[in-house]
Amino acid sequence: MTNGNDKRMGVGSKVAFDLESRTTRFSESAIELGMRLPTTPVLSPLITQFVKSSTSIGANYCEADDAESKADFRHKIALCRKESRETKYWCRLLAKAAPQERLERKQLWLEARELHLIFCKIIRSTDSGLHAVRAPAPHRPSSYPARN
Repeated sequence: MTNGNDKRMGVGSKVAFDLESRTTRFSESAIELGMRLPTTPVLSPLITQFVKSSTSIGANYCEADDAESKADFRHKIALCRKESRETKYWCRLLAKAAPQERLERKQLWLEARELHLIFCKIIRSTDSGLHAVRAPAPHRPSSYPARN
């Protein structure tokens, strides 16, 4: 449901970015962090959840990019928003369980936050477009007299 131009402009920025590439790089960084962390009974489930949610962001964005309707696009972007929020949660828990990777974990949390804000904005823009399309026609009084 994009306009065919995969390059998007960042807010207040003159540098174009490709959200699909950005979410893919984010997923790759999350996988790299997950592979570096030690496998312990506490960390293993946290790493699994973190990697699942962070990689789902990009996968759902690809699905949104190929959406069949505006409503489908909005739904897929909402999934991206949900997964980015969930990724922030798992980042926070990883910070507690694996403080040795604090710097990279913080960078990933910040990127998940930015992605979350981007998806929130896309949803707001999409919702305003959907409401404009679905708005009922204004009531026009009939020129015919009422029947009794």
